[in-house]
Amino acid sequence: MKTTPFTETHIALGAKMHEFAGYNMPIEYSGIIDEHMTVCNAVGVFDVSHMGEFWVKGPNALEFLQQVTSNNVATLPVGKAQYTCFPNEEGGIVDDLLVYHYEPEKYLLVVNAANIEKDWNWCVSHNTVGAELENASDRMAQLAIQGPKALEVLQKLTPVNLSEIPYYAFATGEFAGVKEVIISNTGYTGAGGFELYFYPEDGEKIWKAIFEAGAPEGIKPVGLGARDTLRLEMGFCLYGNDLSDTTSPLEAGLGWITKFAEGKNFTSRALLEKQKAEGLKRKLIGFEMVDRGIPRHGYTLVNAEGEKIGEVTSGTMSPMRKIGIGMGYVQTAYTAVGTEIFIDVRGRKLKAVVVKPPFRK
Repeated sequence: MKTTPFTETHIALGAKMHEFAGYNMPIEYSGIIDEHMTVCNAVGVFDVSHMGEFWVKGPNALEFLQQVTSNNVATLPVGKAQYTCFPNEEGGIVDDLLVYHYEPEKYLLVVNAANIEKDWNWCVSHNTVGAELENASDRMAQLAIQGPKALEVLQKLTPVNLSEIPYYAFATGEFAGVKEVIISNTGYTGAGGFELYFYPEDGEKIWKAIFEAGAPEGIKPVGLGARDTLRLEMGFCLYGNDLSDTTSPLEAGLGWITKFAEGKNFTSRALLEKQKAEGLKRKLIGFEMVDRGIPRHGYTLVNAEGEKIGEVTSGTMSPMRKIGIGMGYVQTAYTAVGTEIFIDVRGRKLKAVVVKPPFRK
């Protein structure tokens, strides 16, 4: 298995380790619920160094990104980030990702760990305009410091005024004595905070500085288990569960990152425009359990008559709400908020109701 600059630290801290996307990653330390609540109420640190990073540079960088991503990169100013996806030829999703406009003619793409090779091959094979591509995944490490006290903790370690970095914006500056750290006001938890990008050799220094600075605020390391429950409470999609090669961004409720702007001829644009005009046969919905039970990925969704109407893509017991919550694709007739649906749990039909995420207000 691959490792991150923090793997030995996780093991020394007693983390429960497991393979994820080919990496030896921490799933939990003190327990998923405890870590989840730490992020919601204070501050927690995630090792996300397994994520992939690609640089796109040169005079043709923008043209390339306009061809391979669904969102309109032409509207993205330097210093801002954008959520987007790579549509495939069938209207599905190769991956969802972040695009950072780092400098004029220079962009950073941050992709999912499980899709690094797939995404890199996709970008290379679709680079028909001669943009300069660099796979920097092995030369970048990343920590996500999330929670309402994240800014207070991190501000002790940098001269960059963090309160002046709006949501989905970033700055590059000194952090914990390390130069050229990308400090990004993004995250996957809905609890606020920042993501830091830096060279792997600076990882140990940055980790120690953050935990020393955050000790008074009760900072804790957080594993991938709580990362999943946090993102699900916010209704954020996870590739491989809620997004895939066979789900379109429109079906997934990502019409807001699918821009049919003039001159933006991205992969499968015509197909997605047709889908939008004709209407969708299924959509991704959020639901809360009415009956006691925990929905899980792959469970069948049925109507009152027991007929299959869809499938659960993500589900858990909400640590904040103490009820079962989930997301799944259903036939469009069952997508209205308030609609009763049922989850088939080993032959038992458990009632749920369609709601609009986030589940955690």
